[in-house]
Amino acid sequence: MKKVVTFGEIMMRLSPPLNYRLTQISSLEITYGGGDANVAASLVRLGMPAAHAGCFPDNELGQAAAQSFQRLGVDMSHCVFKGDRLGLYFLEVGASLRASRIVYDRYNSAFANLQPEWFNWDEILKDASYLHWTGITPAISATAAQATAEAIQAARRLGITVSADVNYRRNLWQYGQRAQDVMPPLVAGCDMVVCTEGDAEDLFGIKAEPGAENSFVAMSEQLVQRFPQIKRIIATRRNTQSASHERIRGIAYIDGTFHETEDFDINPVVDRIGGGDSFISGFIYGSQKYSTVAEALTFATAASALKHTIHGDINLVTAAEVEHIMAGNTSGRLLR
Repeated sequence: MKKVVTFGEIMMRLSPPLNYRLTQISSLEITYGGGDANVAASLVRLGMPAAHAGCFPDNELGQAAAQSFQRLGVDMSHCVFKGDRLGLYFLEVGASLRASRIVYDRYNSAFANLQPEWFNWDEILKDASYLHWTGITPAISATAAQATAEAIQAARRLGITVSADVNYRRNLWQYGQRAQDVMPPLVAGCDMVVCTEGDAEDLFGIKAEPGAENSFVAMSEQLVQRFPQIKRIIATRRNTQSASHERIRGIAYIDGTFHETEDFDINPVVDRIGGGDSFISGFIYGSQKYSTVAEALTFATAASALKHTIHGDINLVTAAEVEHIMAGNTSGRLLR
């Protein structure tokens, strides 16, 4: 398999142990994650090579963040170490009726201050099959948006598949440019996107036709009409019972056909951060391994479901473990 290249910010995650509140604790657990890089790390665990491009501060915190992914097998050789600050986020894991909460502290990070010319995309994308990015990356700064655009342009020129999780985060767009202006030209260069009806309306002004039986299909038809390069649109449906109990299913619109999986019931939820990243990494891997969309989509959804049982941002599961769940082995019985 050829490698997948991801591009985006990696942050330090600080969390109280168990389900404690931030106001209760005197110590925090440290892990690292980022929407794009989580995809790379999850793919490596599944058995697919991956590399990540990003920018870290030139200090011990930057080295620690990069090395946490390097230890998992992600190629970090295309990362740049310049600047002073690593972005942080604080996660308070909820339980039952109390929702989880995130507090960001990422302003003026090294990644936000990157310069596009630091990245030689022809070299970074050499021997790659995919470029993957998320809508978080161009939301961070104008220079990050420009670097994303240059990466997509290089991938198109080199004949590399481009995928994106459009992942609209309204509060991140603070540098004077509108997501509605920046994102459409970037998405126009994609072959596959993760996009919900809400994201499509917020970013592109696309609304499902009133009374449409399947709003996802109605949205997807309009998205493909506007962005003809897109061949695959995927997403998950969540049925949240509580902070500790989720039901998810995978959905897809591919070549004019709608696909969906059965529900996966997750109870209790250990950590839902990275569930979407696990879904897209599972679909990229599943599309390479399986001959049908149904199998690839089921693999992706099972991978995402498993991620909800693992602490941290990254889906530390193997392909065999995902296939075990696909086969209906969901009892959680001890394996010897």
